[in-house]
Amino acid sequence: MTDGFPAPVAVADAPLAATITRVAELAGKMGRDRSQVFDLRRLSEASGVPTDVVRTLLDGRPAGEPDLQTRFLQRLDLLRRTRVKPNGRRYTQQEIADGAGMSRQQAGALINGDRRPTMEHCDAIQRFFGVHAGFLTAHDADALTDALQRTEQQLLQDFAGRARETVPASGASAGDPLARLLQNHGVRGIAWRAAQLPSDKHRDKVTEWLDMLLESVKPNES
Repeated sequence: MTDGFPAPVAVADAPLAATITRVAELAGKMGRDRSQVFDLRRLSEASGVPTDVVRTLLDGRPAGEPDLQTRFLQRLDLLRRTRVKPNGRRYTQQEIADGAGMSRQQAGALINGDRRPTMEHCDAIQRFFGVHAGFLTAHDADALTDALQRTEQQLLQDFAGRARETVPASGASAGDPLARLLQNHGVRGIAWRAAQLPSDKHRDKVTEWLDMLLESVKPNES
């Protein structure tokens, strides 16, 4: 750790390292407190990964639970602790069973670790708790990467919004956030950085973020 936030170059997992680097750079440009951007508890709740594993991964050391059922139990326990009812109480086994469309016996066996979950079980429970697909099953490094990519997406939205607010009423091209993006990185630079990403899934994310930026700076129709 460096100054309370991760040193991305030390991260062993390549996709995670690349994501941390981008988030750290973007947070720096926006003047955000990196200790808050990389808050362990928040990242743990967003990814399902235990806080000690989050810290280890951000420190650049390999970590994570290799057994699927153990990961499932860890994350289901986290969901039950952090996604509670409006009155602050945890959902009961019966409420989870009813919401996930399974019997109380099935829910109890899954919660207690007496039965290995199927993908159907995971999908149903994820829908009940309102979390994204793969929350209960993804490898820890992948889950943390996904959580940080959502952080990056939110930072990009905030960055675009801030840039739009600071554009003078005259609308000079020099103040346009898209123009600044192209000026700072260039089309070739953006394409080159996207080409370094490890998979089409990550490159699709770049396309999605650029589309979002274009939409955010689209001039209002008169």
